[in-house]
Amino acid sequence: MSIQFNHTIVGCTNNQDSAEFWADILGLEVGDQWGPFIPITTANGVTFDLANTPPDLPGGIQPQHYAFLVSEDEFDSAYQKIQERGLTYWADPRQQGVNQINHNDGGRGIYFQDPSGHFMELITVPYGGWPTT
Repeated sequence: MSIQFNHTIVGCTNNQDSAEFWADILGLEVGDQWGPFIPITTANGVTFDLANTPPDLPGGIQPQHYAFLVSEDEFDSAYQKIQERGLTYWADPRQQGVNQINHNDGGRGIYFQDPSGHFMELITVPYGGWPTT
């Protein structure tokens, strides 16, 4: 068996709110809570286990970056939801190009934050473009 990425834990201020946000924006399902985790699973089988962090966590939640490769239709749907929610989004990870879409590698991409402050990225073409062979 080759090594595959399987799951990660995502620290949240409110895992239910974050799970519903991720599922809505990404068009995915909120899984059944298991212990402290609420799972969101992507089409390639990777699970994000959203868990509440202790309220007295020193330094609070450290924002992470989560990038998702999506189809053009999935991008359109997510982008519409982001606009309907009035969320600020950016064309790059440095938060430049406020409320702009990038067109890197011939696709479309945006960055935005989830309710816990994590940076989410949606791209329609992988970095470097689609393989030619």
